[in-house]
Amino acid sequence: MATHYTPKSRPRDDRYLVSVEDYVHYQRNGFLIVKGLLSKEDIAELYELAEDTRKKTEKPEQSYKPTDTDPLKEEFKAATRVHMLSRVNAAAERGMLHPRILDVTEALIGPDVYAVQSMMFLNPPGRGGQGWHQDSCYIKTHPDTLIGAWIALEQADEENGCLWVVPGSNHEPVYPPKEIGGGNVHALDAFSNLDGVQNVSHLDDEVNTLSRMVAKYPAPIPVPLQPGDVLFFHSHLFHRSFPNKTTDRYRRSYVCHYCNARSWVPWDHDGYEGDSGNYRQILARGRTHLPYAEPAFGTEVYLYEGAETDGSVSMMGMDNGMMMPVIQKK
Repeated sequence: MATHYTPKSRPRDDRYLVSVEDYVHYQRNGFLIVKGLLSKEDIAELYELAEDTRKKTEKPEQSYKPTDTDPLKEEFKAATRVHMLSRVNAAAERGMLHPRILDVTEALIGPDVYAVQSMMFLNPPGRGGQGWHQDSCYIKTHPDTLIGAWIALEQADEENGCLWVVPGSNHEPVYPPKEIGGGNVHALDAFSNLDGVQNVSHLDDEVNTLSRMVAKYPAPIPVPLQPGDVLFFHSHLFHRSFPNKTTDRYRRSYVCHYCNARSWVPWDHDGYEGDSGNYRQILARGRTHLPYAEPAFGTEVYLYEGAETDGSVSMMGMDNGMMMPVIQKK
């Protein structure tokens, strides 16, 4: 069971504080690199999990027999990525709910945060890579608050397939994939000229027509990272990776997605349940009026206690015509 308490009443010694300049950089450019955010010990635990996953996926006929509920069941042959290990593995849950990751996320989209998705990327030599795409095309949130955190578990560079981003493209709308009737695009019928795209995420830029939108910008930039560095990126940001060009190096990374916990989340990795997947998303920071899940493995999260108030604030008029905030009582 998670322990809930107010961060201000029990401050952490290692709490990461985001600067105003970093906040502005994220809002303006759509991404923020935080060097050395996670410790060597944190990375070692996730790297060990990645290695264990790699060993299971590379020789499944010898070392791994997937069950019907195992998240590796459908993906073990690919040996490039595995989704939602956080639902079945304590170390993966700890990584997704790492307090320093959530410190930054809270500053950028909070204070209320859902932990929505986790992905372990392995990207062996000669494999991996994903063409231009926008994450909100796949995961819809209302309001539109999705953010990704890309955690480097080892050196990621241009040779082994680091991420590439298009600064400023976070200000673009999500472009609707023609082949799936618009996908998860928000307010599709509210635009006069929002062109559809085809083959989003395809590695070939001739086939993936989102590349035409990318071409409107100056050259994309690579994001090389060292173990423990974390790239936070907006869900509208155009981004991609290339296949690992090395012959003897992997590109292991752990990528998680979050959104503001006041957002309605119709998405769930295991499929829709009625009209909302909120009840499957972990409340990782703050509070929410919506359904939520608690950490399955008891990872501690920092929620706001509500003994005296429900945490909401309204504005009340004063005699002089000005407004003043009033905390709502339970």
